[in-house]
Amino acid sequence: MVVDGLEPGTVERPVSEEELALRLAQAAGDGQAVIPTGGGRLLGMGDPPERFDVALETTGLAEITEQSTADMTVSVQAGVTLERLNAELGRGGQFLPLDPFAAPGHTIGGLVATALSGPLRLRYGTARDFLIGLRVALPDGKLASSGGRVVKNVSGYDLNKLHLGALGSCGVVVAASFKVFPRPLHEVTVASGGGWAEADRALQLKLAPVALELSSGGHLVARLAGSESAVKRTAAELGWEEADPGFWTEHAARQSDHWARISVPPGALREVLAQLPAAADWWASPGVGVAHWFDARDAETVSLGRRDAEAAGGSLVLLAAPPALKRQVGAWGTPPPTVEIMRRLRDAFDPGRAISPGRYMV
Repeated sequence: MVVDGLEPGTVERPVSEEELALRLAQAAGDGQAVIPTGGGRLLGMGDPPERFDVALETTGLAEITEQSTADMTVSVQAGVTLERLNAELGRGGQFLPLDPFAAPGHTIGGLVATALSGPLRLRYGTARDFLIGLRVALPDGKLASSGGRVVKNVSGYDLNKLHLGALGSCGVVVAASFKVFPRPLHEVTVASGGGWAEADRALQLKLAPVALELSSGGHLVARLAGSESAVKRTAAELGWEEADPGFWTEHAARQSDHWARISVPPGALREVLAQLPAAADWWASPGVGVAHWFDARDAETVSLGRRDAEAAGGSLVLLAAPPALKRQVGAWGTPPPTVEIMRRLRDAFDPGRAISPGRYMV
């Protein structure tokens, strides 16, 4: 277990939520720095940690605790992998529409902590849109719950969003509840070399793709889903070549040691990507304004890319990079205007900065 060149002195593998909370409290009480780990698929996200004393693995929390096919909800512990969860949901014709890069092997806790999404974001949104409840372990040893296990839950503060994408800086995710979705009746994958113009046309269809990806070389791949008749009609209207549906599995496996995510308003994405080096290797989701840049190798080009992304009202975040590059340019970019509020919130949940110190922007 190595995070940006640092190895922990201890690796803890609790097998219950209560045990994990106890181990976290013991480490915090001893002044040790804890980094929660799940599937280990995105340990390179964030700035280099200031310290790393204890690796707190969540893979022992591996139960799907409640599944309601009728209510279209599921509750699951943090160490369950996305693949296992979707295999179980598939028995009832449902799924959790998350398809992050660097797959397979992401755990549910890791997906919440990193707020990862993928091409299916075009149709279904992100975990923010269908996360309905969380349980987290706090450095004082308590387990705190927010939200619930039903979709219509509006009581109290929405603390789910506080933990989403925060790398565990306000508590270690031990369980989550989600709204799930029915699997499409029919799917077809089609491809074209038409670049941005064809991407725009595809997005204007009455039955728009559920996923649409564009490569830096101008190659387009779309995923059409719905009833068989509607999918066939849309594919005919689009007029692209049918492609191997296995593309999406191969696409989800993409990752890099020099990996940046650019997020901007969709209308600005083309211009921002045009400012990257001519030979840059990226895949973009034109409909949502997100691109993954897989050869973000030096400080100057990353800084220029971040400048352009932020000028367009977005961001460039390093998902994986050598520690030296992170120290030069930072993983997160310009702090938001709310950063002081974020710091106060973190101090309220983790006053001793026991969880992932230095990795998150606060």
